Amino acid sequence: QVQLVESGGGLVQPGGSLRLSCALSGNIASIYNTGWYRQTPGKQRELVADITSVGNSTNYAESVKGRFTISRDSANAIVYLEMNSLTPADTAVYYCNAAAVGTRTQRYRKLDVWGQGTVVPVSS
Repeated sequence: QVQLVESGGGLVQPGGSLRLSCALSGNIASIYNTGWYRQTPGKQRELVADITSVGNSTNYAESVKGRFTISRDSANAIVYLEMNSLTPADTAVYYCNAAAVGTRTQRYRKLDVWGQGTVVPVSS
Protein backbone atom coordinates (compact mmCIF):
# COMPACT_ATOMS: atom_id res chain seq x y z
CA GLN A 1 0.00 0.00 0.00
CA VAL A 2 1.33 3.40 -1.06
CA GLN A 3 0.17 6.60 0.60
CA LEU A 4 0.81 10.20 -0.41
CA VAL A 5 0.38 13.35 1.66
CA GLU A 6 0.74 16.79 0.08
CA SER A 7 1.57 19.94 1.97
CA GLY A 8 2.80 23.46 1.34
CA GLY A 9 -0.17 24.96 -0.45
CA GLY A 10 -1.50 28.39 0.35
CA LEU A 11 -2.16 31.87 -0.96
CA VAL A 12 0.69 33.41 -2.90
CA GLN A 13 0.89 36.67 -4.82
CA PRO A 14 1.69 36.84 -8.53
CA GLY A 15 5.41 36.67 -9.04
CA GLY A 16 5.87 34.80 -5.79
CA SER A 17 7.21 31.35 -5.06
CA LEU A 18 5.98 28.28 -3.24
CA ARG A 19 7.30 24.80 -2.56
CA LEU A 20 4.97 21.85 -2.37
CA SER A 21 5.91 18.60 -0.68
CA CYS A 22 4.65 15.08 -1.21
CA ALA A 23 5.51 12.60 1.52
CA LEU A 24 5.59 9.01 0.36
CA SER A 25 4.93 6.03 2.61
CA GLY A 26 4.10 2.37 2.34
CA ASN A 27 5.64 0.22 -0.36
CA ILE A 28 7.84 2.95 -1.78
CA ALA A 29 9.96 0.43 -3.64
CA SER A 30 7.01 -0.28 -5.94
CA ILE A 31 6.89 3.34 -7.16
CA TYR A 32 8.61 3.98 -10.45
CA ASN A 33 7.34 7.50 -11.19
CA THR A 34 5.98 10.39 -9.16
CA GLY A 35 4.26 13.44 -10.57
CA TRP A 36 2.40 16.60 -9.76
CA TYR A 37 -0.93 17.35 -11.40
CA ARG A 38 -3.25 20.31 -11.08
CA GLN A 39 -6.91 20.96 -11.70
CA THR A 40 -9.21 23.98 -11.73
CA PRO A 41 -12.99 24.16 -12.22
CA GLY A 42 -13.88 23.82 -15.88
CA LYS A 43 -10.52 22.39 -16.82
CA GLN A 44 -9.22 18.86 -17.07
CA ARG A 45 -6.59 17.67 -14.69
CA GLU A 46 -3.20 18.22 -16.25
CA LEU A 47 0.26 16.91 -15.63
CA VAL A 48 2.58 19.60 -14.31
CA ALA A 49 5.77 17.62 -13.86
CA ASP A 50 6.97 14.14 -13.06
CA ILE A 51 10.16 12.40 -12.04
CA THR A 52 11.33 8.82 -12.24
CA SER A 53 12.44 6.86 -9.19
CA VAL A 54 15.46 5.53 -11.05
CA GLY A 55 17.69 8.15 -12.58
CA ASN A 56 15.55 11.14 -11.51
CA SER A 57 14.59 11.86 -15.09
CA THR A 58 12.12 14.76 -15.26
CA ASN A 59 9.64 16.26 -17.66
CA TYR A 60 7.45 19.35 -17.47
CA ALA A 61 4.37 20.84 -19.00
CA GLU A 62 5.31 23.59 -21.44
CA SER A 63 3.35 26.11 -19.40
CA VAL A 64 5.60 25.65 -16.36
CA LYS A 65 8.91 24.74 -17.94
CA GLY A 66 11.62 27.04 -16.70
CA ARG A 67 9.55 28.17 -13.72
CA PHE A 68 8.84 24.96 -11.81
CA THR A 69 11.30 22.34 -10.61
CA ILE A 70 10.45 18.84 -9.45
CA SER A 71 12.91 16.95 -7.30
CA ARG A 72 13.06 13.80 -5.25
CA ASP A 73 14.64 13.24 -1.84
CA SER A 74 14.93 9.47 -1.91
CA ALA A 75 16.47 9.22 1.55
CA ASN A 76 13.46 10.89 3.16
CA ALA A 77 10.88 9.72 0.60
CA ILE A 78 9.71 13.21 -0.32
CA VAL A 79 8.98 14.68 -3.73
CA TYR A 80 9.05 18.45 -4.07
CA LEU A 81 7.61 20.88 -6.55
CA GLU A 82 9.26 24.28 -6.40
CA MET A 83 7.16 26.90 -8.12
CA ASN A 84 8.56 30.29 -9.09
CA SER A 85 7.23 33.33 -10.95
CA LEU A 86 3.68 32.27 -10.21
CA THR A 87 0.78 33.77 -12.14
CA PRO A 88 -2.99 33.59 -11.63
CA ALA A 89 -3.07 30.93 -14.34
CA ASP A 90 -1.21 28.65 -11.93
CA THR A 91 -4.11 28.75 -9.48
CA ALA A 92 -5.33 25.20 -8.93
CA VAL A 93 -5.59 22.27 -6.61
CA TYR A 94 -2.30 20.45 -6.90
CA TYR A 95 -2.22 16.68 -6.53
CA CYS A 96 0.67 14.34 -6.02
CA ASN A 97 0.53 11.10 -7.97
CA ALA A 98 2.58 7.94 -7.74
CA ALA A 99 2.73 5.31 -10.44
CA ALA A 100 3.55 1.96 -8.92
CA VAL A 101 4.00 -1.57 -10.16
CA GLY A 102 1.43 -4.09 -9.05
CA THR A 103 2.19 -7.54 -7.75
CA ARG A 104 2.95 -10.57 -9.87
CA THR A 105 -0.60 -11.73 -9.29
CA GLN A 106 -1.76 -8.37 -10.66
CA ARG A 107 0.40 -9.00 -13.71
CA TYR A 108 2.58 -6.04 -12.76
CA ARG A 109 -0.07 -3.63 -13.98
CA LYS A 110 0.25 0.08 -13.31
CA LEU A 111 -1.25 1.33 -10.06
CA ASP A 112 -2.07 5.02 -9.62
CA VAL A 113 -2.13 6.51 -6.14
CA TRP A 114 -3.28 10.05 -5.44
CA GLY A 115 -2.81 12.44 -2.56
CA GLN A 116 -5.62 14.53 -1.12
CA GLY A 117 -4.58 17.69 -2.93
CA THR A 118 -3.34 21.04 -1.74
CA VAL A 119 -4.86 24.36 -2.77
CA VAL A 120 -2.70 27.02 -4.39
CA PRO A 121 -4.48 30.33 -5.08
CA VAL A 122 -2.33 32.87 -6.90
CA SER A 123 -3.89 36.27 -6.39
CA SER A 124 -3.08 39.82 -5.36
